[in-house]
Amino acid sequence: MALVTGESLKSELDMFNIDCQDDSVLDKMVEQCMCNRIQVDQMVLEWVAYSATNNGLHLTTDTLEHFEHEVLNKKNKSKQSFRKEETLNRTRDIHSLQDLIKAEEEEENLLDSYSTPAKGSQKRALTTPEHPHSKRSTALLTSPGLLLSPASFSPSSTPSHKYSQRGAKGEVVVSFGAVQGTRWAGRKDLGADVQLELLEGPEDSLRSSYKYMFQRLRDVRNVLTEKIEELGDGLRSHFNIDEFSPVSLPAQDSITVLGQVCCDSNGKLNAQSVLLEAGPEQGGQQVPVDLSELKDYSLFPGQVVVMEGMNTTGRKLMASKLYEGVPLPFYTSEVKMETDEVIAEPLNVLVACGPYTPSDSLTFDPLLDLINVIVRDRPDVCLLLGPFVDSKHEQIEKAQVTEMFEAIFSRCIESIVDGTKSVGCRLVFVPSQRDIHHHFIYPQPPFTLPNLSKDEAQRVTLVPDPCTLLIDGVTFGLTSTDILFHMGAEEISCGTGTDRFSRILKHMLTQRSYYPLYPPVEEVNMDYEKFQIFGQMPLTPDVLIIPSELRYFVKDVVGCVCVNPGRLTKGQVGGTYGRLIIQRSATSDDGRRASPCLAAQVVKI
Repeated sequence: MALVTGESLKSELDMFNIDCQDDSVLDKMVEQCMCNRIQVDQMVLEWVAYSATNNGLHLTTDTLEHFEHEVLNKKNKSKQSFRKEETLNRTRDIHSLQDLIKAEEEEENLLDSYSTPAKGSQKRALTTPEHPHSKRSTALLTSPGLLLSPASFSPSSTPSHKYSQRGAKGEVVVSFGAVQGTRWAGRKDLGADVQLELLEGPEDSLRSSYKYMFQRLRDVRNVLTEKIEELGDGLRSHFNIDEFSPVSLPAQDSITVLGQVCCDSNGKLNAQSVLLEAGPEQGGQQVPVDLSELKDYSLFPGQVVVMEGMNTTGRKLMASKLYEGVPLPFYTSEVKMETDEVIAEPLNVLVACGPYTPSDSLTFDPLLDLINVIVRDRPDVCLLLGPFVDSKHEQIEKAQVTEMFEAIFSRCIESIVDGTKSVGCRLVFVPSQRDIHHHFIYPQPPFTLPNLSKDEAQRVTLVPDPCTLLIDGVTFGLTSTDILFHMGAEEISCGTGTDRFSRILKHMLTQRSYYPLYPPVEEVNMDYEKFQIFGQMPLTPDVLIIPSELRYFVKDVVGCVCVNPGRLTKGQVGGTYGRLIIQRSATSDDGRRASPCLAAQVVKI
């Protein structure tokens, strides 16, 4: 604060043509400036405003006393209340919280030195005066959830009561395969090497971030055209079709056409709004489709199909037959099977999908419970899918966190890695488009964890979304995007006799894509050039992990075991996770393929 003098006040008053020759008045104003910590110019402005609102009061010692009582004192009170409120509302970071804990510890120690020991206090372990330990600091240091302590994430972090009071912990809600007598534990030998790698190798997989948000419509069209042609070639050879006719060419005989299903408007697809859009080789035009003669069908926007029917006018196709797609073959490795005559022990794989916090709190209690499950069951591989820092969380949406999103994520991963160190299991982290700190694009590049030590990095595998993994000769298809929910809202069907989940999963396998829906839902930002390279299925996976908001399940669809483990939390209550027993097996004597998934379960956390 600048020095306040009578001369400076007099010069400021002269600017407003206020004549003041009385030294006692100037001394009074100097005193008021210093007591209320007000600058000279601010003091004069306040007086001019006060004088004008009171019919041009003259500057005297009496009027200055009234001015101090009515204006300056009130301003002081509002400043004090604002400072107090600001202090109460100030969000604390981890350092200020540690200072607060330290101050409370000193208070406790001071009170202990003056208090009389209570009964039974002799049983408490004695501590030396040089290194006092309070209960608070001991609890913080010994808890494996120290890094996930919510106090540093949010100023108002209280544990979720609904989650802590949940029932049916550990209850098995879905079973698949030979679960009777199955030992849900990893291999006894911790040193047993688990072969885990991306199927197509690191050089042909999405390994790092890329530039997006500038794709051209022409490029999108080219990707969709190539998809139609590629799937059309597979259907032509499988069903021995000679050639495809243009969709809009009038013909009196039955014709076979190839195209992509789309809707005639921006609304939801229905039986009356189906269009078939052909590729450039078949004319590239759209034609409405009449489905009334089809006994059964299942269609969704973006699906590549072959239809047989009549189009006498060239303006509408009367479909009479629908050819279903053909899935790719499964993974085979004859060379490895010949060398590995001794079948390896079964492998225990745990699968969990975020969010890892209840919706009403940023406490990571569900994740800590999952770490305890990993330590108890000792699986060989843990597949952990995002979101880890959920963009849809209430406190994150309202900007009530006090730490960087990247810092919360790093501590979350560090807690998982440290908490499972004694198990020695392999950890696979899959990102989600709901991870607020990560790239909001599909396909999504893997996380980056530069702070991992060399030993930790050997256990951790960072993969993109989607990806195909090879674990001990068994292929896993992984995606954290809720394609089940997205396609379930768009698919139409009639007379199929199967449940919706099975139909959607079969569509994914026959369309050979992790996201066959076109156009995608608004929350999925698709980069089609990268999607063409990294979003397609290179083969039919042995196991498809496809978490969703919809009900958990384990299903065998055309030989692929599809698992929706659910989410670890469902709102404010606990959710579910999955576990599988897999074992690579040779082809049976009759040439039939045996599924490598021996058993699978979905369990409540």
